[in-house]
This record gives sequence, structure tokens and C-alpha cells, in this order.
Amino acid sequence: MSDNRETGVVKWFNDQKGYGFIARDAGGSDVFVHYSAIEGQGFRSLAEGQRVEFSVQQGQKGLNAADVRKL
Repeated sequence: MSDNRETGVVKWFNDQKGYGFIARDAGGSDVFVHYSAIEGQGFRSLAEGQRVEFSVQQGQKGLNAADVRKL
């Protein structure tokens, strides 16, 4: 896992499916986010337009957000 943290804004997040995408402040490709990568206990979700901090990992299908923290 990378220690380089990035910030961004949630483009959309589907609570029923448990995933969405984050637009990176630094630009470049949007990053996939799965509910299991969101810090916290219980039901974990993100809202469209919410600011977040995260690490980026290369996944099988592209970039994935990890250790997602709500700002």
C-alpha cells in the first residue's frame, strides 16, 4: 500500500451495490471505491459531492481507493 494520500470528491456512490467512484483533486482517472475501503464501523457509505482522503492502489481492473477517510 502506498503512503501517498490523495484527496478528492465522490462522483457517485450506490448504497445498494456498495461501490462508486471518486474524482481526484490532482486530476487523472477517477478511482473506484468499494464500501469495504471506507474507514469506520457498521454501515459504510459515501454521499455524492462528499470530500474524502484516500490512498490509491492498482487493482485488476484499474485504480482502487483504499483507506478512505471522510473529510
